Amino acid sequence: MNFVQAIILGIIQGLTEFLPVSSSGHLVLLQHVLGLKEAEILFDVSVHLGTLVAVIVVFRREIKNIVLALPRLIAVAGNKDRAVSAIESDPELKMAVLIVIGFIPTALLGLAFSGIADRLFSSVLIVGFMLMLTGLLLWLTRWTIKPARQPVIDRLNLKNAFLIGIVQGLAIIPGISRSGATISIGLLLGIERETAARYSFLLSIPAIVGAGLLSLKDSLHETDLSIKIPLVGAVTAAIVGYAALRALLQVVKKGGLHLFAPYCWLVGIVAIILGW
Repeated sequence: MNFVQAIILGIIQGLTEFLPVSSSGHLVLLQHVLGLKEAEILFDVSVHLGTLVAVIVVFRREIKNIVLALPRLIAVAGNKDRAVSAIESDPELKMAVLIVIGFIPTALLGLAFSGIADRLFSSVLIVGFMLMLTGLLLWLTRWTIKPARQPVIDRLNLKNAFLIGIVQGLAIIPGISRSGATISIGLLLGIERETAARYSFLLSIPAIVGAGLLSLKDSLHETDLSIKIPLVGAVTAAIVGYAALRALLQVVKKGGLHLFAPYCWLVGIVAIILGW
């Protein structure tokens, strides 16, 4: 892999990781159409960490508030009633708990699918059908609620957080857009637009970190890449990902998530034809 390829793949990762069109699905299709080998694990981890940096930068205030709120939860952890009261009255504490609840099914499904990941990523046909499903979810958001004057986290409860976590776990299947599926399900569950998007991307942080750590342990002794190439890919993914994430948040705020559905259907049909 050279620097030009690293930049191109970094751009693709940055765009498709956040835009609801499935980064993994596009990677499988790109490899099939162009006859590319699977990217080395170290490079793949690097570009994902680049997009993680983009999420952290965009949501730095929310992350800071959540981290600063954790000592308040620890202080009342020994008293169930006080802990419940603190969580219900503190939006940052509640978001922290909901992220943990959502991450549990994500982690379990990720481990369950890890054994068949190679087969999933080798099937263009699966990508096609999953892109069609992603498009359907996006299209259904046309009829979701209008934005509230202020984001209301009360509509995001433990049950909904768990369901969104399940959807995020299923997004390991190439063709299912993580951002598209989780935000769409949030909207279909009646969660306000900005809250659904914010939770989706905050929930992605532990998922990206966990997947990166699992992959990294296998990559350090298997790569022949110069460290400069993964670094270029990561920086490119971070810059492009930041712009894509900002753009998507505006699209969601305006209720335009369904506009990505035709693109998913088009690419899905192409993938089904190629894989049949």
